[in-house]
Amino acid sequence: MNVNQQAQKLLELVNKNNKEKYSKFVSVASGKGGVGKTNFAVNFSYVLANKFDKKVLLIDADVGMADVHVILNLKPQNSIKSLIEGKKPEDIVLSAKGFDILPGLSGLDSLDTFEDYLINKVITDLAEFSQNYDFIVIDTAAGVDNKVTSFVRASSKSYIITTPEPTAIMDAYALMKSIYKIYDYADFKLVVNMCKNKNEAINTYERLNNSAKRFLNKNIDSPGWLPFSENVKKAIKQKKLVAEEYPSDPFTKAIIEIAAKEVGEEVKVEKENFWNKLMGFLKK
Repeated sequence: MNVNQQAQKLLELVNKNNKEKYSKFVSVASGKGGVGKTNFAVNFSYVLANKFDKKVLLIDADVGMADVHVILNLKPQNSIKSLIEGKKPEDIVLSAKGFDILPGLSGLDSLDTFEDYLINKVITDLAEFSQNYDFIVIDTAAGVDNKVTSFVRASSKSYIITTPEPTAIMDAYALMKSIYKIYDYADFKLVVNMCKNKNEAINTYERLNNSAKRFLNKNIDSPGWLPFSENVKKAIKQKKLVAEEYPSDPFTKAIIEIAAKEVGEEVKVEKENFWNKLMGFLKK
């Protein structure tokens, strides 16, 4: 059984029990690396958990290049591979920043070397364990291969992360086109990252959406865009989350707006403390 069949098995198990209850499987993918995919997945999970009080599990499914734990400054002793070795999900999952993380495989580790019945056990364990969450965010690998398409297809929706860079746009379109043409899956949500301004975000989205309408006869939804921010670089270097360290940064506010649309709620506007407000007036 290949990774594609494994993810399909997970999807079947999910749908078999309760279609509505398990509609919160969300994958995060990109056509190429370096566009901020994992950073989005981690901060998105953080915001869902801390701003909207959702119980979130973030699965690092970037097989071979797992780095969610790096961004979160964690040192996991176990990974998805440990499930195959007999451990239960609750013994492997780590908690940090208000949400749970299932560490992925890195280096030369791979699930492909294990017997089918063991892989099936992992899928069954994860399907049952995921019932405890409001959202299961799956950070996939960058690019187009059967590992990526499998996790995307097993999700109720997929956030495709790109940037205004021409090669990133082309690769994002190639990813969506491949999955749609082969599997008839089109539950995409396009997020343009590292934008200089709103116009650049709109132009990038329209280029991709126009191609999708012309060649795929599909409209691609966009829940929002993310501005370029030096604070994102600072946070990553410090192994901290920009959404936590810089709550007023435009990038953080944009993530919150995207998460608000995901949960179907309005963004809560926090009222400024009276004394802080008064001090602000006095400084003017």
